[in-house]
Amino acid sequence: MTTYTTAQIRNIVLLGQQGSGKTTLAESLLFSAGAIGRVGAVQDGNTVSDFTDEEKEHGHSLFATLVSADHDGVHLNLLDTPGSPDFMGQAISALPAADTAALVLDAGEPIGSVSRRLMAMAEEQRLCRMVIINKIDHAPEGLASVLEQVQKVFGKRCLPMNLPAEGGKKVVDCFFETEGESDLGPVEDAHTAIIDQVVEIDEDLMSVYLEQGHVKPEQLHDAFEQALREGHLVPVCFVAARPHEDHENPVGVKELVRVLEKLAPSPIEGNPRPFLRGDDTDHEIFADHDPEKHVLAHVFQVRIDPFVGKICLFRVHQGTVTGQSQLFIGDPKTGESKKPFKIGHLQKVQGSKHSEIEQAIPGDLVAVAKIEDIHFDAVLHDSHDEDRLHLRPLRFPEPLTGLAVSPKKRGDEQKIGDALSKLQEEDPTFTVTRDATTHETVIHGLGELQLRVVLEELKNRYNVEVDTKTPRIAYRETISSKAEGHHRHKKQTGGAGQFGEVFLRIEPLERGTGFEFVNDTFGGSIPHQFLPAIEKGIRQALEEGVVAGYPMQDIRVSVYDGKHHPVDSKEVAFITAGKRAFAEAVANASPVLLEPMVDVEVTAPEGYLGDITGDLSSKRGRVQGTDMVGSGQMCISALVPLAEVANYQSELRSMTGGQGSYTMSMSHYDPMPAHVQEKVAAESQKELVEAG
Repeated sequence: MTTYTTAQIRNIVLLGQQGSGKTTLAESLLFSAGAIGRVGAVQDGNTVSDFTDEEKEHGHSLFATLVSADHDGVHLNLLDTPGSPDFMGQAISALPAADTAALVLDAGEPIGSVSRRLMAMAEEQRLCRMVIINKIDHAPEGLASVLEQVQKVFGKRCLPMNLPAEGGKKVVDCFFETEGESDLGPVEDAHTAIIDQVVEIDEDLMSVYLEQGHVKPEQLHDAFEQALREGHLVPVCFVAARPHEDHENPVGVKELVRVLEKLAPSPIEGNPRPFLRGDDTDHEIFADHDPEKHVLAHVFQVRIDPFVGKICLFRVHQGTVTGQSQLFIGDPKTGESKKPFKIGHLQKVQGSKHSEIEQAIPGDLVAVAKIEDIHFDAVLHDSHDEDRLHLRPLRFPEPLTGLAVSPKKRGDEQKIGDALSKLQEEDPTFTVTRDATTHETVIHGLGELQLRVVLEELKNRYNVEVDTKTPRIAYRETISSKAEGHHRHKKQTGGAGQFGEVFLRIEPLERGTGFEFVNDTFGGSIPHQFLPAIEKGIRQALEEGVVAGYPMQDIRVSVYDGKHHPVDSKEVAFITAGKRAFAEAVANASPVLLEPMVDVEVTAPEGYLGDITGDLSSKRGRVQGTDMVGSGQMCISALVPLAEVANYQSELRSMTGGQGSYTMSMSHYDPMPAHVQEKVAAESQKELVEAG
């Protein structure tokens, strides 16, 4: 049986840049809490979190991993997430499972764009937040400026719960304690700053504080939790998670465990996760942390093991789940659930190890295996009243880096398709598409590293190898003026013929609108039953494009006239007539190619500012701004055509001697210059001819 209650659970997701030490911190926390007997090292490949072959090979986290520990009456769940921008999807996926987001920073490095973006997403998800400044023993003399930088980026609400002392060799508490000295000044000053911040949100507590001049830490608990929920306070803790040669034990980790146990919110105290019903985005439904009520749970991760099968990690929000539980997988669109599945073997996860448990209570993070119909973001429940419930969708960055793949061995097509489908289930930022014009299988991810790891997984996990080549950029086509089109389709083959005639007009829509189909016919010139066929033909033409074979968008099509035959008119005739009438109209509507524009954020030493901005300008980019982010680092924001930064990772590394990093996210589509359009169209036509 479970030996803890919901009030004793702490669910914490560790976020931050690659190299900030999240995995080492998780390892040290497990050790300090008594869950493991020794602290593993990332470079040795023996940590609890980084257990896959790919993670050991690359020397850093590639997947979000769940680990846990029981200590001093508290059950601590930690989600260790990757810090590479290529694997940001894994970190974002873990947010709904947590109550607290802990941003881990390297004391010797500036706050990077990944940290800023993940912290913003945690705030958007209404998670309680905290900052953990790691590696304080590496740069003890600069810790005051690190705290100043944290407060500059995330606000003055970021206040230390403990402070470094003796040159970063220890930390001193400044929440429970009021006396002492630290490397950053008197403990009393830091303690007073926390009290002042917390009592601001509780008038009664404020009155006590003003009358008595002090309040005890235990009196602050409720107000402290409220301050966390409202984002009025972001606690800061200092640690050196990896044992240093000058000291055998990690610095500040035991103290951090105490902070998490005493002050981090339980699932009951954190902000509840709102559920939505179907398409109703205005009315939020909140689960009740009552173990006796019906079950509501959310799947936050899917992993597929070639030997074990599909493993789904989920958080229980309401009710109690046991091995005998019969649950449904809700469908937010149709509200139709398939027949219930039996949990069977309910599992607790510790990195790569799974142990069977009897039950999971509200707040628990657990797993179930071998249920094929479960998918990421699914809501599990045991009541038909909850069929359409779902969480508000997460905002994932759009996968923009692509590779066309083909099997090295003839006959491996199906094997590769199955493997890619499984990998796609594991990461919402990894997609697989089939290009209808070039017949290429194209995989897309957030960066070169993510796709390289996918290729490694294909080989290591599924024993298939592929050839790769750079695919076409995902251009789009549209029109820039109004036009009309007409086509009469007439075919006689001895028996019943085919007849359909369509008149239509087209006009451009605002960028991002998509496609609109309007019926402007009157008098029965085209019977109502043939209008869907006309739309179908137009949609086929939209997919095939006109300028260079790319899908078309942002067009309104109005069918205003036509003719039919009482015997020969058929659906296929109006599909053809609609398609060709549309193609004629597009040819007269000044068609243009649209190219994807991306927001690029580059972080690099300020000495490279001129080189980077000049290079971005040469790529038809528009520099939006520059900002100092501390430690001699600059952050440069620019809007650049995706085609120009397809190989930017290697180019930036070469330009900055490996000291630059960047993130990239989709912005919008823009018409490309005429000379570029001519070049792209010519290349596309050549590819289409070669593809046959």
